[in-house]
Amino acid sequence: MHTMEDKGQQKEIIKFLGTAGARFVVTRQLRKSGGIWITMDNTNILIDPGPGSLVNCHASRPHLNPRDLDGIILTHRHIDHSNDANIMIEAMTNGGYQKKGMLLAPRDALEGEPIILKHFQDKVNQVVHLKEKGGYTIGSLSLSTPIKHDHDGETYGLHLRGSHLSISLIADGRYFKDLESYYPGDILIVNVVLKEKKDHIQHLSLEDAEHMIKANKPRLSILTHFGMNMIRAKPWELAEQLTEQLGVKVIAAGDGMAIDLEEYW
Repeated sequence: MHTMEDKGQQKEIIKFLGTAGARFVVTRQLRKSGGIWITMDNTNILIDPGPGSLVNCHASRPHLNPRDLDGIILTHRHIDHSNDANIMIEAMTNGGYQKKGMLLAPRDALEGEPIILKHFQDKVNQVVHLKEKGGYTIGSLSLSTPIKHDHDGETYGLHLRGSHLSISLIADGRYFKDLESYYPGDILIVNVVLKEKKDHIQHLSLEDAEHMIKANKPRLSILTHFGMNMIRAKPWELAEQLTEQLGVKVIAAGDGMAIDLEEYW
């Protein structure tokens, strides 16, 4: 059986270890909440390892070996995005005996009352404080955090660039004018917690996602991080409707879904 432990050229994928958004979906585990694993240009990164990330890595088929990770990234400190970060560092570093990898997170996740304990920050080769207009390198990938989001706590979306394509993740936060212009990825991932827009809630809605996809016209758009009303509305059907309306391929992520990136080179 092929696993990520094989050290040859790795299959390029986006693997959704969970698609839960909002506290009730997470705490009831109506959807899993393990984050997103990306393998691109022989570099493995894990984004937002929420509750169950370690379990879902080991349950994945093909198997995802945390020791193969080159970096762990938190878009922000909320528990649904960070709960398994410490144990994933432990797993990435072979129980702490092999210092390796990068940890990238906003400053408020690393200082004060840190989400990542100092003990585990010391286990990685490099700890990076994410910041607005930041640029970073993880393995063979370039990463930028172009703008701070309007959310509770310091929050950044991500723009990843590889040799063949780019991936943008629009993380949590309330929509503001031209947000989409900072995320021009060939593949666009959008955290869509809300079905209907609610101005008092600092999360994106389906309407926001439609607007941003229409403006950017990526090769592929992926909706994820669903709240209760999105799940009840059958997000796979909503994605099909957006595909028809916009003429852009839109899919709703499912727990365990793997996207073959080579299809979008």
